[in-house]
Amino acid sequence: MYSKSLFLPEQKMRIIGYGNRKAVDDIIERSGLEFEDVKRVVEAILKDVKENGDISLFKYTEEFDQFKLSEDNIRIRDDEIKDACSRLDGRVLEALKHAHRNISKFHSRQLEGIEREWSIEVDDEVTVGEKVFPIDSVGCYVPGGLASYPSTVLMGVIPARVAGVERVVVVSPPPISDAILVACDICGVDEVYGVGGAQAIAALAYGTESIKKVDKIIGPGNNYVMAAKMMVFGEVGIETPAGPSELLIIADETSNPGFIASDLLAQAEHDPDARAIVVTDSREIADEICEEVESQIRDLERSEILEGSLKQSAIILTVNQKESIDFVNEYAAEHLVVMTGHPEETLGEIRNAGAIFLGEYSAVAAGDYASGANHILPTGGAARFSCGLGVRDFLRSASVQKISRQGLSSLRETIGVIAEAEGLTAHKKSVERRFL
Repeated sequence: MYSKSLFLPEQKMRIIGYGNRKAVDDIIERSGLEFEDVKRVVEAILKDVKENGDISLFKYTEEFDQFKLSEDNIRIRDDEIKDACSRLDGRVLEALKHAHRNISKFHSRQLEGIEREWSIEVDDEVTVGEKVFPIDSVGCYVPGGLASYPSTVLMGVIPARVAGVERVVVVSPPPISDAILVACDICGVDEVYGVGGAQAIAALAYGTESIKKVDKIIGPGNNYVMAAKMMVFGEVGIETPAGPSELLIIADETSNPGFIASDLLAQAEHDPDARAIVVTDSREIADEICEEVESQIRDLERSEILEGSLKQSAIILTVNQKESIDFVNEYAAEHLVVMTGHPEETLGEIRNAGAIFLGEYSAVAAGDYASGANHILPTGGAARFSCGLGVRDFLRSASVQKISRQGLSSLRETIGVIAEAEGLTAHKKSVERRFL
């Protein structure tokens, strides 16, 4: 078994033996979200917006985004969206519409598997069931600043619309790009506001003069946004908080190292904190991946981001596929690419992953944009207990019970015995009174 990390001076990626448990555990036990250092700042912003409303939004937007916000321009007008549609490159418009069709198909199929209302008779004349409702209102946070993410609009809004959410709001740091505004138009967003950061989360959670509060907030963001979402949870609902993006590829001797390297670099360009990991039982493939990374990175932009990400990335070298599978399930990746000789067989052994891509042509970029499944996924090992955003995140259920006098009679003794055992005699008497 490999027992130490292997480094070559010219390599940008580490090769770590699976037997080096300290190094492997450090990779597995990455933090999904670290925000203790920003908590004090976020607490102050949340409190300020809650107490002072729009004035605080205007103040923080000018401070953080260098954009002068006011009651006249905080909400994006319909004519501004129409202008964005007329300006946007036609190829981008068609691409967004194509992605919208596929994402809608996927999430519509999710809805087909959900019974909106059902019931079962558990005892004679004791009927229990469930009624499923859409959430009334949802706020979707779309990151901005250095980049534009119309795909986040599609991924956040489409499942909400499919679920039947009545009011869908998008917030994004100003100035909002034409592509984001057009994506909002395609998805039928009700309200779009040019405000970002923790202050936008506060506005959605508490409400201001311009922005009515929502019931749930979804969407990715930086640590300030994620910290704010976690701190307003309870006031509103949130999806699983997401940290830096991550990719794991399981490979063997049949894998294409060029394809693997290209997926690693695509992941690495997200953010300096993004992680791209390969696990393989082939030393030859591991070396070829390193060579491909060195070769392909020369032609790419965002070099500083790539360098930062690759310093945190690694190739885990195992002695057989069983060890590789063990690592896959321990790591519980946000994105998992199965690039083995028999990917469907490998799939049968996988228990933990946010999104799974089978075969060498199932590029993660397809899932990011256009294949249809959602790209808002659990990170930091959260795939062990949660799943990607979907229609179910925008639904809630209530149990429905209908019990006749005869039905209650059949439960009477059981209720009384358990109530007495718990010392809650009023529970027992509330049933007994119905038979006096």
